[in-house]
Amino acid sequence: MKSLLISCCLLLSLSFILSCKETAPQPIADSEINAWFDTKYEELLQMSPLQLTTQGRKDQYDQIDDMSEAAEDQRLAWMEASVKEMKEKFPAERLSPQAKVSYDLWEYQYEMEKGDVKFRRMNYVFNQMGGIHTMIPTMLINFHKVDEASDMKALVARIKESGRAIQQLIERAKLQTEAGVRPPKFAYEIVIQQANALIQGQPFTTDKTNAPLWTDALTKIETLEKDGKITPQQAEEFRTQAKDALINNFKPAYEELVAWLESELPNLEEKPTGVSRHEMGNALYAHKLKSSTTTDLTADQIHQIGLDEVKRIQQEMITIKDQVGFKGDLKAFFKFVTSDPQFFFPNTDAGRQAYLDESTAYLDSIKKKLPEYFGILPKADLVVKRVESFREQAGAPQHYNQGTPDGSRPGTYYVHLLDMNAMPKSTMEGVAYHEGSPGHHMQVSIAQELESVPKFRTQMNFNAYAEGWALYSEILAKEMGGYTNPYYDFGRLVNEIWRAIRLVTDTGLHSKGWTEADAIAYFSENSSIAPGAIQAEVRRYMVFPGQATGYKIGMLKIQELRKFAETELGEKFDIRRFHDRILGGGALPLDLLEKEVKRWIEEEKVRV
Repeated sequence: MKSLLISCCLLLSLSFILSCKETAPQPIADSEINAWFDTKYEELLQMSPLQLTTQGRKDQYDQIDDMSEAAEDQRLAWMEASVKEMKEKFPAERLSPQAKVSYDLWEYQYEMEKGDVKFRRMNYVFNQMGGIHTMIPTMLINFHKVDEASDMKALVARIKESGRAIQQLIERAKLQTEAGVRPPKFAYEIVIQQANALIQGQPFTTDKTNAPLWTDALTKIETLEKDGKITPQQAEEFRTQAKDALINNFKPAYEELVAWLESELPNLEEKPTGVSRHEMGNALYAHKLKSSTTTDLTADQIHQIGLDEVKRIQQEMITIKDQVGFKGDLKAFFKFVTSDPQFFFPNTDAGRQAYLDESTAYLDSIKKKLPEYFGILPKADLVVKRVESFREQAGAPQHYNQGTPDGSRPGTYYVHLLDMNAMPKSTMEGVAYHEGSPGHHMQVSIAQELESVPKFRTQMNFNAYAEGWALYSEILAKEMGGYTNPYYDFGRLVNEIWRAIRLVTDTGLHSKGWTEADAIAYFSENSSIAPGAIQAEVRRYMVFPGQATGYKIGMLKIQELRKFAETELGEKFDIRRFHDRILGGGALPLDLLEKEVKRWIEEEKVRV
C-alpha cells in the first residue's frame, strides 16, 4: 500500500512538472525580434531622406527632410507607438541577453528623443558648429553621388528642396526667439559669414570663381557626359536646371536667412554666460549632461572630475618636459611648443598639404598594427581631407564623417587648415588616431558592418561611447607603437588635458555662471592650445551645452572596464577579444556597456 502511494505521488509530481513545462513561456528567438526591429527601423529611416543618403541609399533621393516641429511630433508619436508595440509583442523576460540589449536600446532612444523634444526651442537652431545651413550643402556635395542621369535630376530637385528646408528652420528660429532663447552674438556672426560664402561666385554673382554647389553640379554633369551617361544636349539642360534651382530656390532662402540673422544681431549678448541664463536652463543642461555622458553624473561631479584629471595629466606633462631637457616650468614649456617654428608647418598651400600627408602616413602606419589589437577590422577605407572652404574656420576642431556601410564611400577625416599657426605638429598625430584609426573611423565602420545585431544598432551613436572610444584610442595608439617623438607624446597629453579641461569649462559655463572670457582664461592657464583654437573650442561649448563632457567620461569608463577585466581574467585576458566586445555590439550607453563587458568576463572565465 505504501509502495502504491509513493508511486502515485511520483506520477503526480511528474505530471505537474510536465504541465509546467508545457505552460512555461518559451524564449523568443533573436531572429524573430531582430526582424521586427529591422522592419521598424526601415519605417523610421523612410522619415529621413538625408539619413538614407548618409547610408549610401538612393531612396527618396530627390527629397530633403521635413524640418518642421510637426514632423518632429509625428516622429516622436511613431516612436512611442513602436515602444508600446515592442513591449506587447516581446516580453523582456523571454529575450536572450543580446536581444534584451536591443530592446533596452530601442526604448532608450525614444526616452532621450522625448527629452530632446521637450527642450527643442532651447537648442540653438543656427550655430557656427553644425547647423543645417552648412550640413545640407556638405551632404549634396559629398554624399549625393551622381552615377546616372536620374541622380542628377534628383540633385537638382534637392537644391530646390534645400530652400524649403532653410525657410522651415528660419521659422523655428523665430519661435525660439519668441520663447526668449537666443544664442551668443558670435554664433550668428559666423553663420552669416558661412551663409554668404555659399551664395558668392557664379551663378549668383559675376565673380570669376564659382560658388561651391555650382562647382559641384558642373563637375557631376561633366562626368556623366564624359562617361556617356548623358548627351551634350542633356548636359546643357542639366546645367540650366541646376543654375535655375540655385538662383531661384537656394539663393533666396539663404538671403532671407542672412537678413533675419542680421536683424537679430542687436538683440544678442556680446559676453553671455551659458544656458543657465535661460528659463529652464538648468533643467536643459541636466538633460544635455545625461544625453552626452549617458550617466547620472551631476554638473558638480563632472566639474570635480575635470579638476582632478587636469592635475594628474599636468604631472605627466612635467615628466616629458624634463625628459627632453627643457629648462623652465610647465607654462614656459607650453609657450615653447606653441611658438617655436619647428612645431608648425608653413601657412601656405604646401604646408597644408604636408599636414594632410603626414596625418595620412600616421594612419597608414598604425593600420599595420591593428590585427595585433583587434579581431574585427573595418572594411571601409579612410581618407584625410581639408574642410570645404565655405565652412572652414581657423582653429576649429577636426572631425570625422562616416562612410557608407557597404564601403562604397570611405570615411573622411576632415581638417580645418585655414590658419596653420593654429594647427601644431605636436598634436597632429594624436588627433589622426582619434578621428581615424583606431578611433572614430574604426568604431563607426565596424558598427555599420555588423551583421549579428539589428540594423538600427549599426547606426546608433552615443556621445560618451563614441568620443570616449576615440579618446581611449589616442593612448591605445601609444601601446601600438605610436608617438616615438616625445614632443608628439606631449601633444597626446595636450589632447587629453584638452578633454579634461572641457569638463571644467563646460560645467563652468553652463552651471557656474562663467563667461566666455572665464573659460578662455582657465583653458589658457592649463594648456598649450593655440589662442585661436581655444576661442573656437569655448564657443563650441557655448552653443553645444554638455556635448564636450562625453569624451573624458567615456574614456575613463572604458579604461575602468579594461582594468577590471584584466584583474578578473588575469592570464586569460586577451586585448583583441576585449576590444572586439567593446566594438562588436555597436554604440551603447555606458551602463549597458558595463553590463556587456561584465557578461563577457564571465563567458571568458569558462572559455577553454
